[in-house]
Amino acid sequence: MPTVQPVISCIQKLILYETRARYFLVGSNHAETKFRVLKIDRTEPKDLVVIDDRHVYNQQEVHEVLSRLDIGNRTKMGPKGLSGLLRGVSAFGIVGFVRFLEGYYIVLITKRRKVADIGGHSIYKIEDTNIVYIPNDSVRIAHPAEAKYVKIFQSVDLSSNFYFSYSYDLTHSLQFNLTQLKIPSEGLKSETFGHGRQESFDIFEDEGVTHAGSAPGYYGILNEPYLKYAWNSYILEKVKATVHHNWLLYIIHGFCGQSKLLIYGRPVYVTLIARRSCKFAGTRFLKRGANCEGDVANEVETEQIIHDASVMSFSAGSYSSYVQVRGSVPLYWSQDISTMMPKPPITLDQADPFAHVAALHFDQMFQRFGTPIIILNLVKKREKRKHERILSEALLSAITYLNQFLPPECFIHYIAWDMAKYTKRKLCNVLDRLSIIAEDVVRRTGFFVNRPDFYRNTLRPGERWDELGGCIHNTCRLQTGVLRTNCVDCLDRTNTAQFMVGKCALAYQLYAIGVIDKPRLQFDTDAVRLFEELYEDHGDTLSLQYGGSQLVHRVKTYRKIAPWTQHSKDIMQTLSRYYSNAFSDADRQDAINLFLGVFQPMGGKSHLWELPTDYYLHHKNTMALLSPKRSYTHWWTPEVLINLPLPFDEVPCTENLKKMIVVKKMDKSDEEIDIYTEFFRPYELSCFDDTFCLTMTNSAKDFMPKHFGIDPSPFTIRKPEETGKSMLSNKSNKEEAVLQRKTVASAPPPPSEEVVSSSSEDDSGTDKEEEGPMSQRSTPVKITEFGDATKIPEDFNHTPRETHIMNLSGLPSEDDLLIYKRFVYLGQNQHKVDIHSQQSNAKHLDNMMTIL
Repeated sequence: MPTVQPVISCIQKLILYETRARYFLVGSNHAETKFRVLKIDRTEPKDLVVIDDRHVYNQQEVHEVLSRLDIGNRTKMGPKGLSGLLRGVSAFGIVGFVRFLEGYYIVLITKRRKVADIGGHSIYKIEDTNIVYIPNDSVRIAHPAEAKYVKIFQSVDLSSNFYFSYSYDLTHSLQFNLTQLKIPSEGLKSETFGHGRQESFDIFEDEGVTHAGSAPGYYGILNEPYLKYAWNSYILEKVKATVHHNWLLYIIHGFCGQSKLLIYGRPVYVTLIARRSCKFAGTRFLKRGANCEGDVANEVETEQIIHDASVMSFSAGSYSSYVQVRGSVPLYWSQDISTMMPKPPITLDQADPFAHVAALHFDQMFQRFGTPIIILNLVKKREKRKHERILSEALLSAITYLNQFLPPECFIHYIAWDMAKYTKRKLCNVLDRLSIIAEDVVRRTGFFVNRPDFYRNTLRPGERWDELGGCIHNTCRLQTGVLRTNCVDCLDRTNTAQFMVGKCALAYQLYAIGVIDKPRLQFDTDAVRLFEELYEDHGDTLSLQYGGSQLVHRVKTYRKIAPWTQHSKDIMQTLSRYYSNAFSDADRQDAINLFLGVFQPMGGKSHLWELPTDYYLHHKNTMALLSPKRSYTHWWTPEVLINLPLPFDEVPCTENLKKMIVVKKMDKSDEEIDIYTEFFRPYELSCFDDTFCLTMTNSAKDFMPKHFGIDPSPFTIRKPEETGKSMLSNKSNKEEAVLQRKTVASAPPPPSEEVVSSSSEDDSGTDKEEEGPMSQRSTPVKITEFGDATKIPEDFNHTPRETHIMNLSGLPSEDDLLIYKRFVYLGQNQHKVDIHSQQSNAKHLDNMMTIL
């Protein structure tokens, strides 16, 4: 059977050369063995003329071409001896071509940094860009507003969380990318690189045939990107049809982070990728709900990828992924920010009795993810003043209406849970409740694994392993359906809920690839700490992009192990978010509208900063009558419903196969599919200490305690004092004492204890509805419940088996005993503690008495 691989772009390095009449963009692969040349005309004041001869040059040929251009332009450029071809910018890719009121600009990536590796496919973060004006000065037609548009465009900081890859499609999930390499491919487009011709053939036509002097057929597949997550699709649209696809480099916006889980020397990479939608994109209060096409604000697809890094190949290695979605409530709603308020009132802007906008949104989700679609709504349901409850009631009504026309097996599952209210109840643990929801969700949707189950999974199956949902094939498991989580802003509460679901899915993924013996992960292990840190970075990044500040509530907040200084930090983050929403969001929204092409400057038209609102830019079909009119009852796309529970985008139908290009190769060493050479680069001298695998976060290096005798397994529960000792090993005595106090203050409570919420909700402002007195300390000290408030435990005066600071010597003084009795009395009246925690509390008492 022929080998199928993703296509590696042969344009990874670019040099921009300049003459008076043209720009010449020379692109090459990393080894600089293949070159392509793009000619850009500079004599057109407003039009973009790009010529691609689609010829592949070798190094000698491209040098000859540049030499001829240099000699031919010397007389035109000036005195004899002056170079006629000037070398300009060195770059790593083209972001796109953009025009405002004058001529076109080209945006180039001038600096990059590797942030992740998936099966040998490198993912880069954009670190710096350069924008170059194309027309020369002799034909330039100046416009007074041009400079302001350039400034607005550049305020979209491309060096802030934009990512790309030359060989891995970041706009699609791992499941899509790997399953497309295995599907039958009748009717696919074929291309032979370097000849510019296309022909129709069956990808497996040479199966089992070996030609003389050559290896069996090798193939590469190139998919069209999912434009919803390609943020530069608009500025590449002008040249998409005229240049070779290797020039097209699609970027995503969001988050990408990777860490290494070292399991007794076996490396397992944990990757988190968040893709922000470029449809109905914007800032917090300016983009709420959905537009008339069903696209919602702050829609983010988060994918966690687990793979065994000891085997790099996609075909031979073990890879697993799980996808979740967050997004605003799919209704027509907004918040009035004309008055300076922490919580502007929520209003439903349009009456939508037939749930038209929700129908469009869920139809998109059916097409992208299949079934079941599970909605986890964390919006408040009970309030003294009706605020968030407006959204809960309207969303429930919309889903109830839509479900009545669907077959029962395709129903949209709705879970409503007032997370903020539950947080404030006594003896309630938010994360315990979320773990129950997460277990149910993961079992319904399943997850993706690119290999069949291990025989060990059959002999010793995990708990309810056979009840997992999704689709099971002979070669892999597929995730069908998705969890869609939302609160009001889809920031703090949503991130914690997604973390708990991701933690549950992570356990199943590690179990599926044969790393752990049961699909369970406990808190306070190195593996969960590593995953929690990734999710906190993920949440902070998305919160900054949408809300203007980092997260206010974190996982540690709901576990009640955050340090006591976290409360003041929460207040500062709330103020930062409020300031950003009030003073800078409007400018950021204008920049996003300009970058994504939502607003296109034109002569004789109002400028972007003159518009009173951008509502009609994002709701273009508001005033138009749809033709044909969409049915109120059969609101789904028929082709999508027929293929459920499989997502229509992954079904090998004619429509999807037309979006794929198959590259046929007969040489195994061809660089466009040779991932080994692309990753290891044997043609260049490199330093082992600078390799990415050594610089990424490592569970053994960054999370495991360093002192002797510690179990190196990342699945071992670490006591807080063990973690503290590892952190204090290289500190001075003064720093050691300070950190030791912090460690004691951040000790985790048992599951039965209540989670104390901070003073501000994730939708800003302070919620005044409380059911009882709440402690402002992150972790209250727990006291064993005795029969008498003044009774001292019998073993109080005995030397404990284990002390962490010093041994007790002698009896405490009467003053110390009096303080202790008062402390017991106060603790008994404020906290109800499980009697089974007496032994752990004795250690806290011993430490306290030692300090006294």
